[in-house]
Order: sequence, then C-alpha cells, then structure tokens
Amino acid sequence: MLVDLYRRPESQHKVSYLAVPAGKRIPEEVINTDWSNAGSAVHLADHVERWGEYGIETPEAQIAEKGYAITSVAEQPLGES
Repeated sequence: MLVDLYRRPESQHKVSYLAVPAGKRIPEEVINTDWSNAGSAVHLADHVERWGEYGIETPEAQIAEKGYAITSVAEQPLGES
C-alpha cells in the first residue's frame, strides 16, 4: 500500500504518525494539528495487523473506515522513545 506519512510530536517525548493513501488530502478532522511530512508515497505492507514502525494498529481497517490510519494511543512506534 502506498501512503503519505505525517508525524507530530506528543507529550513525554512520544510521537504519532498519520498515514493517508498516497496523493489524498489529510481529512478535515485531523488537519488542525501540527503534522509534518514524514514521507510521500511510502510503500507499506498490505494485509497486516500492525505497522509496528509507526505504531499503527489495523491500518487497512482504519483507512477503510476513516480515510486515514493513526498511531494507537496505547502503542508507541518501534524504535521511538
């Protein structure tokens, strides 16, 4: 799956990622936050339960439901602290 990735800092030195299908705009409900570009047309695995490097659970289901996938509040991306 090709996605455009966005990143934003969170409290306690954490980070969140937002994945939107490549070429699509960030949906209105999340556009008012400070997202910075983290990659365009990034290829991520299809049909997986988690994009661990971004802390995104059930990415395809989130994209189908909301038009984007976002880091889970309960998970932190692998390699981040």
